[in-house]
Formats: sequence, C-alpha cells, structure tokens
Amino acid sequence: MKDLTIEDRAVMLAKYIIDSKDTVRGTAAKYGVSKSTVHKDVSERLIRN
Repeated sequence: MKDLTIEDRAVMLAKYIIDSKDTVRGTAAKYGVSKSTVHKDVSERLIRN
C-alpha cells in the first residue's frame, strides 16, 4: 500500500468495504493501517458525487 496515493488508497478501501461488507476495524486489520486511517479515508478523502 505504500506505493498508492492517498486518493487511490481511499478508493481501494471504500471498494473493499462495499464489496465485502467488512467493518472499519476488519478493513484496517486486513490492510495493515489504523482504523483512524480507514475512517478518515472513506469519510473525508473520497470525492462525493
């Protein structure tokens, strides 16, 4: 995940959560980031359309 931009990481995490219906904690554990990072990525960094 270190080679991804913040925007790409946010999209990847959001897609994973939607597809797997996993929680923020589960997603954080799977990708090795903090739950705060996952939450911030999907709630603040994604562009809303």
